[in-house]
Amino acid sequence: MKRVDTIDFTRGLVMIIMALDHVRDLMHTTSLTQSPLDFNTTTTGLFLTRWITHLCAPTFVFLSGTSAFISLKNNQDISAGRKFLISRGLWLILLEFTLINFALWADIQFRILVLQVIGAIGAGFIILSLLLKLSSRTIGIIGLIIIFGHNLLDNVTFEENPVLKVIWTFFFRLNIFEVTPNFTFGILYPIIPCLGIMLAGYGCGQIFLLEDGKRRKTLFFIGIGLLAFFTVLRYTNFYGDQSPWSVQKNAVFTFLSFMNVSKYPPSLLYASVTLGISFLFLALADGVKNGFTRFVSIYGKVPLFYFLLHWYLVHSLMFVMVFAQGFTWKDLPFGAFKFGRPETGSGVELPYIYLIWAFVVLSLYPLCVWYSKYKAAHREKKWLRYL
Repeated sequence: MKRVDTIDFTRGLVMIIMALDHVRDLMHTTSLTQSPLDFNTTTTGLFLTRWITHLCAPTFVFLSGTSAFISLKNNQDISAGRKFLISRGLWLILLEFTLINFALWADIQFRILVLQVIGAIGAGFIILSLLLKLSSRTIGIIGLIIIFGHNLLDNVTFEENPVLKVIWTFFFRLNIFEVTPNFTFGILYPIIPCLGIMLAGYGCGQIFLLEDGKRRKTLFFIGIGLLAFFTVLRYTNFYGDQSPWSVQKNAVFTFLSFMNVSKYPPSLLYASVTLGISFLFLALADGVKNGFTRFVSIYGKVPLFYFLLHWYLVHSLMFVMVFAQGFTWKDLPFGAFKFGRPETGSGVELPYIYLIWAFVVLSLYPLCVWYSKYKAAHREKKWLRYL
């Protein structure tokens, strides 16, 4: 089975969008003091800048599952596939708590560690490796059960039992633990909700075995179906998200409230709307080959390589910004949920965020092209599969 171009394109597209969120996180004037989703302080432009990046994590997790299916289909060796998923999963978890966390916080003392999407994908790969003897259909159904059902557990807590609370948090809930005054540990992407999305992606791998026209139609109708499902269920405010929508000060903000679904952990409605849009991207790009799709696909062919590089570049640019704004090293705060950037007096407005984002994406393109070609020319080097 050949490489699926529309997967590379869609994954590349969300990786490009992802960089916008991280530039905003580190460099926007109010990112350290206000939430872009807070209707008391946000603007429409700021809200949508944050919201569009919601597409990134669930799409990346979903396509990780799909890519695992395609890889296994190519090799037809369950034992080798299981070993690779386990080793790949452990490698991603190691990266999460070393290079990625350092790139995020720039704290040489590692006073904070957080489990984010890369670590959650790593844990998901390990669990997926244990399910490979099941059919892709069965694995996909398990994923859908998790996606549809995990919100039933939203109100389950174990506050009275610290051990169970930590275990439950790892699997189901966002939580922050101040382990000591100098060390904080956070779970931003609980394992089970992300696992559901990955297993659904694995189960949908069969779609990419279909003939071109049928595949495109299937992807399109699944996308439309998910968006219709989201619209109806969200309107009822009955189930599927921790944050119900409500009428706001005007029609635009009411619409934003309707779209303001919960990312941490990814709710049923969050997964439905984001994956619905991603399915439409998959359908629209299927079979399309032009300069734009080739450009975007480069990032999708080397996602982890790009992910690591972009974090270090964005954080380096943040330091350039704060020094240019008159701060010195002694002014930079490091530690729990601090990026090394002063909360007041630093940052740039939204139009500059978009310019910096474009610079980040474009400046990494030559390196991504080089690495993509290097991987393609050295398939015998197995270690390349881990980056």
